[in-house]
Amino acid sequence: MKFPAIGDIATTSVISMDINEKLNLALELMIQHGHRHIVIRERAAFRLLSIMDIIKIQGENIFLQTSLQEMRLPQIPTIEKHKNVLEALELLSDKNEHICVVNQDGTLFGFVTQSDIIANIDPQTLMENYRLQDFLKLGRHVKMVEKAAKTANVLQQMAEESIDNVIVVDALKPIGILTTKDVMSLIKKQVDMELSVFEYMSTPVQTIQKTASIKEALEYLKIKNFKRVVVVDEAGNLEGVIAQKELIYLTYSKWAMLMKEHQDELYEINTLLKSKSQEYEMMATFDSLTGLYNRYKFGELYLTSYKAMIQRENKLSLILVDIDYFKKVNDTFGHNVGDEVLRKVAHKLLQILRNIDIVCRWGGEEFVVLLPTVNLTQALGLAENIRLNIENLLIETVAHVTISLGVSEVLQGDSMNDVIQRADQALYLAKKSGRNCVKPELDI
Repeated sequence: MKFPAIGDIATTSVISMDINEKLNLALELMIQHGHRHIVIRERAAFRLLSIMDIIKIQGENIFLQTSLQEMRLPQIPTIEKHKNVLEALELLSDKNEHICVVNQDGTLFGFVTQSDIIANIDPQTLMENYRLQDFLKLGRHVKMVEKAAKTANVLQQMAEESIDNVIVVDALKPIGILTTKDVMSLIKKQVDMELSVFEYMSTPVQTIQKTASIKEALEYLKIKNFKRVVVVDEAGNLEGVIAQKELIYLTYSKWAMLMKEHQDELYEINTLLKSKSQEYEMMATFDSLTGLYNRYKFGELYLTSYKAMIQRENKLSLILVDIDYFKKVNDTFGHNVGDEVLRKVAHKLLQILRNIDIVCRWGGEEFVVLLPTVNLTQALGLAENIRLNIENLLIETVAHVTISLGVSEVLQGDSMNDVIQRADQALYLAKKSGRNCVKPELDI
């Protein structure tokens, strides 16, 4: 089995423009061609403009008339079109999903992404026994908003959390989706962002059952030309969203089995697979900014802790933590300072808590703490200790921040979502009570 050259799998229908052009022209071209990215040429280098870049600067003075040169766009790596696909794998990572494919003279030939690699693996060779619910049972994160949510707030969340889609729900049933492609059109038309997201969402949402296999999901993505699958249960309730790139690591074990049949490539390929396996294991476990467990891993750890609670007849409690006025920190000092605040708070949480406690970055400025062998009363005391420590934490530039906390106790029969929902209601009450305080679920 020989692997294809990059030029054989590259997308050649790429739009590009010179770095001296204006942002409004780039946006027009992206809408015209239905692309989420555009390649920016700068002499012998290439940069990438994405719709996420446009969303993040919306509302600033340097908007549509900005020169692309002023935007400091990220440079993306290049690879010559005759190179083997394995050499492209070395250049791809979580932070770098795109590669420019060039001719021998350095001119642009095309574009290749992680999705292009997956699209060139025959689904018949992939695992057929793994099902989407094997992902979702671990509490896979999905960004969903109610249909009444204000569009401006939704776009702000997309920019702050760097997410490229949100699912609009009504009583947990998906009724629409807002993607970065939709956002391009909204910005171009200068629509009223104060209206609800219901007015601008794309509908209906095409979904797939959680019992579908990975093979079926990959075939579905190829047929629909989608970047993600929206997964529902038997009742049509939203279970989660899995991006195409999140399925890619499932193919590596199958690749390894196929590749071992070809001894002349074995050493090189196994080295690449080991590196990629470690990389994707890290992605599936830790939040890259804070180093804490991420949502996906927390779901797995919750199940383990819950089983231990039942078997040993212990208690188990949960604290949901939210940094007060975090948006103001970002707006006043910038996102780099905001990131430093998140890291400092995360580090302090690890210092305060026991080794057996589980700390996770839940998303944005929220953290979740799972406390084995701790009842609700004890958890409230620990939460108050956390609050005081964070209030007294000295952070360069910002000085001090405060947090609000909601506390709930895990009951027999609780799913992770049940406990999180009760803690979230308590957190809402803490916010409503003036912030910088702890509230238990019993107050609700």
